[in-house]
Amino acid sequence: MSYHKRSAVLASALAGSAVLMAAPAARAEVVDVNYQCKTPIGDKSAVSPIDIKGVRSGSNYKITMSWQKGVSSSPVELGKGAMSPSATIKLGGAESGALTVTGPANQAAIPANTPIKINDLTGTYTPTKTGKVTFTAGVLTIKALGTTTTCTPPGNPGPSLTLDVTAAGGRSTGAARSGTGAGGRLPQTGPEDSAIALGTLGGTVLLTGAAGALWLTRRNQAVRR
Repeated sequence: MSYHKRSAVLASALAGSAVLMAAPAARAEVVDVNYQCKTPIGDKSAVSPIDIKGVRSGSNYKITMSWQKGVSSSPVELGKGAMSPSATIKLGGAESGALTVTGPANQAAIPANTPIKINDLTGTYTPTKTGKVTFTAGVLTIKALGTTTTCTPPGNPGPSLTLDVTAAGGRSTGAARSGTGAGGRLPQTGPEDSAIALGTLGGTVLLTGAAGALWLTRRNQAVRR
């Protein structure tokens, strides 16, 4: 094999590894959500940027939903622990249905007629399908002083998070796929492990390409002798 052909082989291995390393497993975007709220004192509306994050833990994901601005308000002060929030997150793409996320009651008093800031809400998502799954803000429910306020985003505000997931017990269709031995898989317990798996696979491609080029070089030198 000529020098130029050996260089092309090595360059191809490098390019293949770069593509594997660049393949995203998750995409997050802060989305402005226009909540239309039904409160005990009438209808209200508020826009809040919504951030949804997913962290892998074994075969599950911890999903965290964050509000960057307050929504709704109360005509009277809400004392510490008086307000209990929960919300739904609509699943799309490979999955369907909704995930419920909950959080702690307010840790400090909320003054009257002040936008209610919702603490981060969390829930556990277990993939039942393999593929890309979207997470979109759904209905927010606020319970306080024996009353219930529901805030619903009209239409579809768009997903705040997209995950490339694998169903529990299924085979991965994502880029983070690698073997150990005869058909084995590297253990993955979190985003960091996924990156390591990708790095290991990319490293294997690079080592194989470099070793192959070195072997061909030595073989050609031996033949010429």
